[in-house]
Amino acid sequence: MFEIWPSLISADLLNLQETLKHLDNHCHGYHLDIMDNHFVPNLTWGAQFMNAIAQNTQKPLWIHLMIENEITFLDDLFVPEGTYITFHIETKTSISALITAIKQKKWRPSIAVNPKTDVEQTFAYLEHIDQLLLMSVNPGFSGQQFIPDVLKKIKPLKNELKKRGLDAKLAMDGGINRTNIGDIANLGIEQFGIASGIFSYPHPSEELDALYGLYQKEKGTQ
Repeated sequence: MFEIWPSLISADLLNLQETLKHLDNHCHGYHLDIMDNHFVPNLTWGAQFMNAIAQNTQKPLWIHLMIENEITFLDDLFVPEGTYITFHIETKTSISALITAIKQKKWRPSIAVNPKTDVEQTFAYLEHIDQLLLMSVNPGFSGQQFIPDVLKKIKPLKNELKKRGLDAKLAMDGGINRTNIGDIANLGIEQFGIASGIFSYPHPSEELDALYGLYQKEKGTQ
């Protein structure tokens, strides 16, 4: 079964503690977008905010860095072991240094690939990461339309992982909702970061249940 990680960038930001209480029993964990208005044209949260989220949920976290100077950010981050830390293959920071810094804190390194970036650029690092995130929108803003061309990246990535005997998780983020999640999951995506596809509905917990229900219906388990 696939995992859904609500992306809190689209949640009610003034009532996040209540949001966590309402969603904790309906999702696998939380996806958190960190933007610095330099790497992408938007600004969100800092490390202290991530630390506060970690203290208010027992669910796993998936922190998606869309920033410059990622290693400096990591120094101020206090989140549980096993947290996914995603950085972009397009970063100017040493990728090997980033992976090492993440693993030293017992977090899970993850590499993101923008829609226009060739997924083969990640192949040299597949043995050293726990997750590969395919961006299905251009990073920076929630509510964008899904870019179908990114689906072409799934098969070569799966083939490469299988050839090497690796089990890194395949994830996708951007423009995912009840109209496409089933088809994408059938192609091999295991983890989804979903923002407006959950929080644009009046009852996000009900939408989460509906999204999981689509998977169960497709697999004949309902």
